[in-house]
Amino acid sequence: MDIPSRPPAVFRLIATGGGTGGHTYPALTAIRTLRERLTAQGRSLDVLWIGSADSLEARVAGAEGIAFTAVATGKVRRSSNPLKMVSPANVRDMARVPLGVAQARTAVARFQPHVVLATGGYVAVPTGLAARMRKVPLVVHEQTVRLGLANRRLAGSASRIAVSSESSVPLLPESVRPLAVVTGNPVRPEVLAGHPDKAVAALGPGFDRALPTVYVTGGAQGSQQINNVVGGELSWLLERANVVHQCGPAHYETLAGRAAAFPARVAARYHLTPFVGPELPDVLALADVVISRSGAGTLAELTALGKPAVFIPLASSAGNEQVHNARHLEASGAAVALVGEVTGERLRGAVGRLLEDPGRRDAMAAAARAQGRPDAADRLVEVLLAAASD
Repeated sequence: MDIPSRPPAVFRLIATGGGTGGHTYPALTAIRTLRERLTAQGRSLDVLWIGSADSLEARVAGAEGIAFTAVATGKVRRSSNPLKMVSPANVRDMARVPLGVAQARTAVARFQPHVVLATGGYVAVPTGLAARMRKVPLVVHEQTVRLGLANRRLAGSASRIAVSSESSVPLLPESVRPLAVVTGNPVRPEVLAGHPDKAVAALGPGFDRALPTVYVTGGAQGSQQINNVVGGELSWLLERANVVHQCGPAHYETLAGRAAAFPARVAARYHLTPFVGPELPDVLALADVVISRSGAGTLAELTALGKPAVFIPLASSAGNEQVHNARHLEASGAAVALVGEVTGERLRGAVGRLLEDPGRRDAMAAAARAQGRPDAADRLVEVLLAAASD
């Protein structure tokens, strides 16, 4: 009679991925969720994060108290012209990959993880390849609709491929589709716990509860494109809505000067800020419409919350992923995608229909919610535990 083996008291996980927040924060959320799950079972988690030196993932791991090991990495600078792919910089960086794989293999051998989680970015490739060499289960997680370049490279080595949407599965190579599990993209729990009344209190006496609220954001540094098109339509917007505008530090003075010319009753409905920090969950809870880029993390948060969105994708995003993300949600009725040249007229047409028609907003919110997976972190943890026990 076989006696079932007891799960290890200490579960060892290697996480790899980074370069951007879109790759780094899903891994961090999964780590936190896994730790909570194990703690509830009377077990503990030991984590090693492998990435690039002097990187976002190194800073995030340090702030979280997670052990970190840096390995050599090589970045592929993409181009529509195949000849330009063979650039001196690409050749130089690709020559670093074998060293990175050797370093990662040593780290994997020493740490002896039960599973490796790779969340994308070129920094994940050496560790993912090292996991295959050491016969350690590898779980690849993809945040966007289509597999990114690094995850495509690692797909053949994976035990499981966690994707964020059912529509991603047919886009996988046929040979690895049986490995696909739809988990969604992990969202920080605090983002889902906002309170609109707290945001109203922070916005001051000019806020008009009778009007809808539009949240405009271009990411931490702001977006020149979004700021320009929204800035040109501020007078029109403020006649119809309260506006919370996260503009980035470099654009604050220009937009503040423009708003100063508005009548006091109108200007009071405009809350301009360089950066939205801990108050973000409250602002999102308050927002009736969001105008933003369409990165994977933004999509995960807005769909989990069921927020109508007008997306202005970053045209230069890797693999044109933001355009694909925005069009995917638009096709399901969960957003409007403004692709290409975005004029004030196009913005008014998209936002105006939502501001003027609460029923349209409600329908788009329901469609967004249907696409959302607020339990994505728990689903990904299940995949990690299952892969480790194979």
